[in-house]
Amino acid sequence: MINSIINIFKIEELRQKILFTLLIILVFRIGTHIPLPGINASALAQFFETLRGTVFGIYDIFVGGALSRASIFALGIMPYISASIIMQLLSNTLPNLQRLQREGEHGRRVINQYSRLLTVLIASVQAFGITSFLQTLKTQTGIPIVPNPGLLFTITTVITLVGGAIFVMWLGEQIDERGIGRGSSVLILIGSLDTFPAEIRAVSNLLLSGTITWINVLIFLAFFVLITSAVVIITEVQRRIPIHYAKRVVGKAVVGGQTTYLPLTVNVAGVIPIIFAQSVLIFPQTISTMFPNTQIQVIFQTYFSPGTLIYDILYGILILFFAYFYTSIVLNPKDIADNLQRYGGFIPGIRPGDATAQYIDHVMSRILLPASIFFIFIAIAPYHLSKLLNIPFYFGGTRILIIVGVILDLVNQINSYLIMKQYDALIKKGKIRGWRAS
Repeated sequence: MINSIINIFKIEELRQKILFTLLIILVFRIGTHIPLPGINASALAQFFETLRGTVFGIYDIFVGGALSRASIFALGIMPYISASIIMQLLSNTLPNLQRLQREGEHGRRVINQYSRLLTVLIASVQAFGITSFLQTLKTQTGIPIVPNPGLLFTITTVITLVGGAIFVMWLGEQIDERGIGRGSSVLILIGSLDTFPAEIRAVSNLLLSGTITWINVLIFLAFFVLITSAVVIITEVQRRIPIHYAKRVVGKAVVGGQTTYLPLTVNVAGVIPIIFAQSVLIFPQTISTMFPNTQIQVIFQTYFSPGTLIYDILYGILILFFAYFYTSIVLNPKDIADNLQRYGGFIPGIRPGDATAQYIDHVMSRILLPASIFFIFIAIAPYHLSKLLNIPFYFGGTRILIIVGVILDLVNQINSYLIMKQYDALIKKGKIRGWRAS
């Protein structure tokens, strides 16, 4: 393992990408600690202690604690991710965007520009909501979070938050172009890990004080290891459909006659269904903040808080729905069947064309149902286990899937660089030369 780490830094291109990514992460972490002007930081921190385990507390985890600190990066990368997901869905449904997708690099740039504009719109709406929300908050002792609310505070805060979201979007794009890994995923991973030290310290304090026992901690750790291992397996597992290619005569050569497979990933939608479900469920609580100290706010916070029966049922239904919905858009069996038929490929025992599309759709439906049930379980069960064992450590489905997915992606990219380096060394060692050198 030590040799592998040393080999990573021996490759100049890979070393530069890793160092650049670490530099961007450092800039992002500094930004999450720069507070918005006009905020009572200590009062806000005191207020957010009461929101642990709520939807807002969970959202704060994925922006690296920037929301509870009311930093300039309070919106994080989430507006950009929401815009990217919306554009991805629209690109598979609207004819104009479908044409842009077929135009190659130019079309991709136009769609990315649309995503940036949509990011500004989403960030503006969220920034205004957060600004209005902050101005209504007070601690339990009656200390206002915003000492001097008003129009000036609203304008400056909205502009600052939107500017912060745009800058974070730019940081993510820089990682995509010059770093390693997907920029938005890396930034979410760093945000998710922000509260790890504080949560571990809180568990240690409870253990030392006798509030919880070692049995509670061991049960929690065993469950954590099992869930993480299961997520890794589900993320990597594939359903391989055999594909045969008929022999064809092209000119004087005979091509084809090969046997390969079509890899259908069980976790096609990734973390998207859980993110979509949380986005829908956070909406009622966001609406309730517009009616402070009213019966409407009490009702929404009572029935739409994590851990309640209604919340869990709706959460599970939405995850199941978005898993099928997103997979049907991203993976189109009809397109796959047409491409196979175009290049002379077929599934043994299945007629090409519509029958192949129906077969692929049938297989995907069968493997997607148990995967969706598993995601519902890991999205809901950890929260109740933490409450039952009295352990203040959040490791819900979104957090686990993001951490596992991003780390596996980073490992795969690094391995590809190492394998490429081995091939280069083999070529140099064997003194293989091209036809120009012969």
